[in-house]
Amino acid sequence: MKAIKISSLGIFFTVLLLLNGCESSLDPDIFSETTPEQLFNSIDGVESVLYGAYSSVSAMNINEAAEGLITSETMTDVMFVTDGAINNWATNFQDFVLDGVGSVIYGVYWNQPYQGIRNANVILENIGEANISEEEKTLISAEARFVRAWGYYNLYLRFGPTPLRTSSEQPQSIPRATEEEMKEFIETEFLEVIDDLPDPGEEQAYGRAHKGAAMAFLTKFYLNTGQWQKCADMAQEVTDLGHYGIYPGYFELFQEGNERNNEFIWVRTSKADLDRTASISYMNYAYPVNFASHPASGLTMCEGCRIFGTDLRMRDDFFNSFDEDDERKSLIITEYINTDGELIDLMPPNDNPRPFKYWPGEDFAGPSYGNDIPVIRYADILLSRAEALNRLNGPNQESIDLINEIRERANVKELELSDFTSSEELNDAILEERGWEFYLEEQRRDDLVRHGKFIERAQQRGLPARDHQVRYPIPDFAMNANPLLEQNPGYR
Repeated sequence: MKAIKISSLGIFFTVLLLLNGCESSLDPDIFSETTPEQLFNSIDGVESVLYGAYSSVSAMNINEAAEGLITSETMTDVMFVTDGAINNWATNFQDFVLDGVGSVIYGVYWNQPYQGIRNANVILENIGEANISEEEKTLISAEARFVRAWGYYNLYLRFGPTPLRTSSEQPQSIPRATEEEMKEFIETEFLEVIDDLPDPGEEQAYGRAHKGAAMAFLTKFYLNTGQWQKCADMAQEVTDLGHYGIYPGYFELFQEGNERNNEFIWVRTSKADLDRTASISYMNYAYPVNFASHPASGLTMCEGCRIFGTDLRMRDDFFNSFDEDDERKSLIITEYINTDGELIDLMPPNDNPRPFKYWPGEDFAGPSYGNDIPVIRYADILLSRAEALNRLNGPNQESIDLINEIRERANVKELELSDFTSSEELNDAILEERGWEFYLEEQRRDDLVRHGKFIERAQQRGLPARDHQVRYPIPDFAMNANPLLEQNPGYR
């Protein structure tokens, strides 16, 4: 077997992050004494590198998932924070003081995708001579390309075009791809793996790629790059798989016990573990200080759980925009009992409602929770097609029907086609609907950018947001490591 094409494979041996620790999910062995040649001499070894790729792009280690979710959301009209560890990683993002230095979020947003891309490249360079079957080679190659495309999709939405690293033999310093090169690469990667991936529900372990996931990412990619006809067509292909549907209860949808449902197309899998290698710590930021219980639901503070004192809150304007009977408010608490037995009112006008989107359940270990984080839900596919059709044709009955599928579960009044006289009016309604449906799922920033309202709404909140800040600055550490990198326009 030829020499393994990698210079820093040691990371695979020392830490292989779990995608999920539940039965029948990805649960790789730890190869602390394994040589590179041995890794590609068995299916277990090859899969260990693949699982490392999934884990890196998922960014679920320690507080990475919560920090990423909160940072993205607090730049929008949905939420904000004032206290606790926020000052160490997200305040500058929330205040639109973006400089590419200081915050650990730059590492999460830039390094994690590239680590997964590196793992994927190692697989693709060595899979041909691996001691596994041809069928396994085809599947794992498709999964590696899927993960690589997912990583570049994340990078593109945050930073725009970045260097396309497709081989470990490329020099360390390479320039950024052009817009067209980046978009073509992402689209091609997802398109070309669809036929080699299993049908949804047929993947070998929960958390591994399947046709539905690749098609769903393409739907979102087309949506966020304004390719409306392709978006509408791919969304229909996802529906035509016949596998997905709308889960009946919004409150239950995000709870750990219900997470393997047919609305979740692609998720970042999580497991409660004191090692916190693949968990979500969101609730530690969401609990109000001195939280003891929530009288309406019976939720009580779990033994050993933590409160980080971040005061993560929902903005009054956003909370008040929900219909009074909207079931999606069921995951937002407006009062609680504190440790002194007092009933604390969180209702407006104090900007205090607390979003408990990832409601704590039985799967917890200290500050670690086991709720999966949805990346793409079937509800998103329906609303993506509704938006694309409206962008193409203006208000139309199919778009209205797709939106109403979402509103029916929320227990809010159905829309009528006669309610809208222009594409702009329906676009605004879809943006509102997406806000109510996907708050705290790391969708709002992308939605506001796509609708041209991200900077405008930040300025309305009195922030020094500027037009170029629809993209983040390339982090300083990346600029220093690669002299051929050019910074995004508008940044120093």
